[in-house]
Amino acid sequence: MAQTTEVFKESFCSDHLFSEATNYLRHREATMKMRLLPTLVGLAINFAVPAFAQEKDTVNPQTTQKILAIGKAWDEAENNNDAAPIAALFTEDGVFVTDRGPVNGRQVIEKWYTDLFQGWHVKNHIIKFDGNAPHMIGTAGNEMWATGEWSETGQGETGGPIQNKGYWSAIYIREADDWKLRMLTYNITPAPAATPSPTASSSSQ
Repeated sequence: MAQTTEVFKESFCSDHLFSEATNYLRHREATMKMRLLPTLVGLAINFAVPAFAQEKDTVNPQTTQKILAIGKAWDEAENNNDAAPIAALFTEDGVFVTDRGPVNGRQVIEKWYTDLFQGWHVKNHIIKFDGNAPHMIGTAGNEMWATGEWSETGQGETGGPIQNKGYWSAIYIREADDWKLRMLTYNITPAPAATPSPTASSSSQ
C-alpha cells in the first residue's frame, strides 16, 4: 500500500509539473505575441504612410503641364529680353528672391528685369525641373512647390559671352483655373577657380 501511494505521488507530481510547464509556455507565447503585435502594426504604418504621402503629393498631369508651361514661358521671355511676360507669371504680391536680395510685387519685378535687360542680354536661357516636380502642398490643392536648375548665356555691354547657371525653388498658387508664382528663389553657382598654367607658375618663380 505504501509503495502504491509513493507511485501515485510521483505520478501526480510529474503530471502537475508538466501541467505547470505547459501553462507557463502558453502564457509566455501569448505574451510574446502581444509584444510583437505593436511592432508589426508599427511596421505596417511606417510602410503605409510614405505610400499614402506620396499619393497625396502627386499632381495630376494637366496641372503638371501648366507648371511646366510657366518654365517654358519664362525661358521664352528671358531669351527675348522681355520683362513684362516674366512679371506676368507672378501673383500681384509675388516675391522674387534674387542673389542680390528680394524683389516684392509684380510691378517691381517687371521694373527689376527692365533695368537688367538694359545692360544684360540673355540667350539660351533654360529651366529644368527636378524629377517628379511639382509637388502639392497640403490637402486643399491650391499650392505647389518645385525645384530645379537653370542656365543661360549672357552678354554684357562689354566683354564676351558669360555662362551662368544655378538652382531655383518656387511656390505656386492657384488663381481661378490658372497657376502663378507666389515666390521664386534662385542662386548663381560660382564659377570654378581658374587653375594656373604651368608656364605661368614657372615664370612667376
